[in-house]
Amino acid sequence: MTNSHPLSGGLSPEFAILGFLDQSSSHGYELHQKLVKELGEIWHCSLCQIYNILTRLETQGYIQGKTQEQEKRPDKREIRLTSAGRERFESWLREVSACSVHAIRLEFMTRLYFLHARDPQSAIQMVEAQMVALQKYLAYLKNELYEIHKNQVFNRLGMSLRISQLETLVTWLETSKNQLPNRVQSNIMNRKAG
Repeated sequence: MTNSHPLSGGLSPEFAILGFLDQSSSHGYELHQKLVKELGEIWHCSLCQIYNILTRLETQGYIQGKTQEQEKRPDKREIRLTSAGRERFESWLREVSACSVHAIRLEFMTRLYFLHARDPQSAIQMVEAQMVALQKYLAYLKNELYEIHKNQVFNRLGMSLRISQLETLVTWLETSKNQLPNRVQSNIMNRKAG
């Protein structure tokens, strides 16, 4: 698993859209509904924003739409992933997120959702890889904090805040790993209940 590009503040739900289309072809409205239902606490997007992202993804060649005529209703566009879109999604799925609260909350959680839908074990492996990346970055930041002169109070406070936030993320990842539902366990529990 690699972190091929550091992420800045401008994260987009485009990979969530590609992920849903990887599962099955869909329509713009349905994609918005899936996003709200499955990842609504992570991404807050209007239907208009989803259509704008779909237009951009189609222009880039990652998705392809086909208009479906409907009797007595407006036409719908069925959207599917292209091979370039699938390749882009698969590459993204194997990356480790940038070590920031923002990237973990948005990108990592989205990646974890799609990994878990495919294979719970790969989701656990991603949590472990993300923890390793965070711990390495924490060691670097702690060394940087040590180098900041004691008179630079606000620089020291800012750095210690970043460190505290990332330490909290490591603890959260440890807890999350144990809370991820395991398909085998879920199936056994469902059989017992039924």
